[in-house]
Order: sequence, then structure tokens, then C-alpha cells
Amino acid sequence: MRYMSLVMAEPNWLVDDDDIAVLQAQLGGWDNLNHLIVCKRSKVALIIDPFDGDYWQQICHENSWNLTQAWLTHSHWDHCKGIGDLNDGVKIWVHELEEKRGWEGGDTDRWKHLPLTKIIQKIGELEFEIHCTPGHTPGHVTIIGNGLVVSGDCMFLGRCGRTDLFGGDVNMQRSSLQYLKGLLEKLQGNELVLPGHQYTLPDGSTPTTCTVSDLLTTNEALLAVDDKESFMQLEFLSFDDSLAERARRQKAMEN
Repeated sequence: MRYMSLVMAEPNWLVDDDDIAVLQAQLGGWDNLNHLIVCKRSKVALIIDPFDGDYWQQICHENSWNLTQAWLTHSHWDHCKGIGDLNDGVKIWVHELEEKRGWEGGDTDRWKHLPLTKIIQKIGELEFEIHCTPGHTPGHVTIIGNGLVVSGDCMFLGRCGRTDLFGGDVNMQRSSLQYLKGLLEKLQGNELVLPGHQYTLPDGSTPTTCTVSDLLTTNEALLAVDDKESFMQLEFLSFDDSLAERARRQKAMEN
């Protein structure tokens, strides 16, 4: 056993080699997938979209890792709920464009690069590309590097994130997916895609990761993205639910 009984559930070890460890856990009632990335050589760790900060600090404590950063793919509450539990000194990163959907803080640092561009950020000796991919939210980011594509709610394994929440933009979502598709097609194909939620695929399976090669050949949004009419007809871009109604009220108040 790698972990003590104090931990409520053991995460899944997706990668564990001399350079990097990648842990995944499904936390909360919204099927959120949290991802911990560890630079094995420096023993520093990064948590992406923490639903439960105490959970991940316990994991790091039991493995003698130093949790130094938290990266938010976006600022919806279910992706940043756990940042208040993190120890002082943990740097919490989010893109500044999340202010357009009402984000008021909780972060310590902000990315400022333009949509559909990237910057490089390090965790220990590991480097990752932080791509600004708006659409689900104004400042959503997708993280690529070291054999990983952490897609948050921009891309799920079978589809993409909705665009009808406050700050969402269906045209920007399409542009972001076209941008990402071009990047993914240049990768080797065996990289792991790590989405922000675990959802059931059309075949009834519920995987929590897949390869880039599989994503490019099965993801409904990526398959439709180059044809505007087909893309706009995708049923998962918007829903008739309480979240959509709240977004409509927020937009009306701004106008």
C-alpha cells in the first residue's frame, strides 16, 4: 500500500517513472477528475483543478512530496473548490481572462497570454505548455507536455465542454478546438489525454483517459470542428437546465 488509511480513496497512478509521476482521482458529485503531477527528481508537486485540497496535501505528505503549485484550467467552482484548503505558500495560477466571467480571486498568480497562444511553465525540472483555449470560459487553459494533454473542460474524451454558461462563447470554443486539433495532430499519438470530468461515451464505457490518437479519431467535437454547420448542431454545446438559466440572468444583468 502506498497510502495510509487516513486517505479516503487511493488515486490511480497513471504514470510513475524516474522523471514524473501522474496521479488521478475522481472527486465530488460532478465526476471531477483531479490530476497531481510530480517532478520525481526534485520531489515537487503540482495539483490541477483541486476539488479537495486536503486530500491532495495528504497524498503529498505521505509520499514526501512538496506541493508548490496549483493550476486552474478555469475558474468554475468545481475546479477550484479546494484551493482554500491549500497551505500558505502554494502558488495558485489562473488566467486573467477568467475575470470576464466574474472571477474575483483566490489565486496568487495569473497567466496573461493571448487566446490561442502558449507560454512555458515549470514544475521542478518539468516544463509544460500552457495554451489559452477559451470558449467554455474566457480564460480556459489546456496544458501539454511530458506525454500529457490536460484538457480541463475544453475537451472531454468523447466531446467538448458546454458553451452556454456565463462567459462561454461557442465561436471561441470552435476556434480553440481547431487550434488544439492542429497541435494534437503533430504529437506522437500515444500521449495521455486527461479531461476535467469522467463522462459516459456512446459505447457505454466510462474511461478517465485515452491516447491522443484515439481522441482524434473518436471525439465528436473534434470530428465536427472543421465544418461550422455540423459543429453548431452538436447537442452538448448547450443544455436547457438551471445552470443555463442562471447564465442568461447574469448576462441580462450585465446588459
